[in-house]
Parts: sequence; structure tokens; C-alpha cells
Amino acid sequence: MSALPELPRIVITDRATHFTNASREMLERSGVVFADAESAGEDPMHWIRNAEVLLVTWFPVTADVVAQLRRCRAIIRIGVGYDNVDTEAARARGIAVCNVPDYGTEEVADHAMALALSLSRGLPFLERSLRSGQWIPALPGPIAAFRTLCFGVLGCGRIGRATLERARAFRFQLLACDPYLPAEAFPAGVRACALDELLAWSDILSLHAPLTPETRHLINTRRLAQMKPTSILINTARGAIVDTHALVEALADRRIAAAGLDVFEEEPLPPDHPLLQSPRVLVTPHHAWYSTQSREALYRMAVEEALRAVHGVPLRSCVNGVQPNRASASAQER
Repeated sequence: MSALPELPRIVITDRATHFTNASREMLERSGVVFADAESAGEDPMHWIRNAEVLLVTWFPVTADVVAQLRRCRAIIRIGVGYDNVDTEAARARGIAVCNVPDYGTEEVADHAMALALSLSRGLPFLERSLRSGQWIPALPGPIAAFRTLCFGVLGCGRIGRATLERARAFRFQLLACDPYLPAEAFPAGVRACALDELLAWSDILSLHAPLTPETRHLINTRRLAQMKPTSILINTARGAIVDTHALVEALADRRIAAAGLDVFEEEPLPPDHPLLQSPRVLVTPHHAWYSTQSREALYRMAVEEALRAVHGVPLRSCVNGVQPNRASASAQER
């Protein structure tokens, strides 16, 4: 009787074709057996349920999926956010959930500022006007000097701080709200304020909070009504932090001036979506994280974390408080 093939220890749940050559070569050189769940055909769970470590992009690791995992010790989310993974269900099973928190900090901050600067200088409107033959267009609203404007961030973590650094260089007045950060921990020259104040004072509001039950639809009809009619909303964090329907209405009713969006509640964004019909919205396809360097770093660090989990080495970025060891996987086998 021939021996059964060895089960893969690391399983890529989705988008395996997005892995860089260097990250795939790292897996191959490690000698650890790995597999691509998409290659299993119609049933990706064929490999997933038997994996020791999952490398996850957008695959929804729900409580039901977690319950089917037979020997998993870690789930590695390839990115900063991990809202597509049920972290509590994993914790209850003793499965670590990890992310890659610092691979694209500078890129996202750059992108947020690019959206903010483009909209506050009216570049999309001016470009369209010139292409339509208008050399001196009638501006849709005032264009104020940056030094007179308040630039606010919601969430003062790595990306929020990096965005504030960029805004400082353009001489904006700086505001930030982060309920988990003591006032003395905010960067020098940044005014710490409550959310109500941030919404009322910010001429540009850039979102840099994670998506959690508390932040889902945090920016809703009531919150948008607290903003200035000349204000600009920037979102490079997670689409569901903003109630899309409320935003569409606020833009249509001119309760805010414009929005720069890289993330959406529904992705990909349908071609007929009302946000795409608004001339006061600047959109990009969830690409703020991207540069040649950040893409390489993302997949390299995700693979490194997966290999640490396989070998029982302390994990670099566990978000649910579980640190597996060499014995943890065998304890879960059925």
C-alpha cells in the first residue's frame, strides 16, 4: 500500500496568485509543505480544515470555519485589518490570529494626503473643467490656504501619526481623536479632542481607525451632520466605518463638500454605484497600501509569521492574545 501524501502544514486560503515570487520561494526553501486552497476546486475547505497555519487575504474565517479546523494553531491575515477573521472564536479554540501591522504605513499616509490635497485644491474639478474647454472655471466652492484649515485624524496609531506628520509639513492646524490614547501620548503640536469636537472643527477629516463593532458606521447621518458643509472626508481605513447611504445623501445635499475614498463597504465597487456618479468624490480601488516595496514586505512578513507559527516560535503580531507552542497543534487534532 502506498503512503498517504503529507498534509500541507501551511494553507493559502485565497488569492495565492498575488504572492510575490520572493515570498513563494521563501515557502519553498523552508521545506514546510504548503498548499493553495483555491486549487482544491469547488471546496477550499478540503485543505483549510486540515491546515496548521492559514494565510488569509479576504477569505471569511467565520466561527463556522473555525469550528471545522482540526489542527490549526495560527491564522495569519495578510494585511493590517483582520475584520474578516472571527478572533474570539479562534481564541476559544486556542488559535492565534495575527496581522501584518506595519508593512504599508508610509504608503497609506501618502495616499490619504494625496486624496486630501487633491480635493482641497480642487484638482479633480479643475482637471475636468480644463478638458471641457474652460480655462477660467466657476469654482464650486472656496479654496482656502492650507495654513487656515484644520486637519483632523480619527485614530492616532501608526498610520494616523504618519498622516499628521505629512499634514504638518503643509502647515495645517492639527487635530486628533483616539479614545484609547491618553492626552499626553498625542504627538507634539497635535490637539487631542473628543469625536464631537473633531467632527465640528475639521476642515479635512482622515479616518485611520480599525473596523470593530464600535467603529462600524461610526460616521453616519448624525455624525456627518456635525461636520462643516465645506469639509472633506478621507477614508483609507475600512469602508464600513462610514455608512455609505448616509455619505451619498450628505454629498448630494451638500452637507459636506467632498470625499476621497480608497475603501468601500462593498468591494469591488459596482460600476453603477452612486459614489461613482458624484463629481465631488475622488475614488481609488483599495490601493492606498500599494507600492512595489510594500507589496514585497507584506507577503514576506506574512510568510515569516506563518513559519514562526509552524515552528512554535513566539509570534510577532498576535491580535487575540494566543501564543501557540509546538504542542498546541497536536492537542487540536481529532
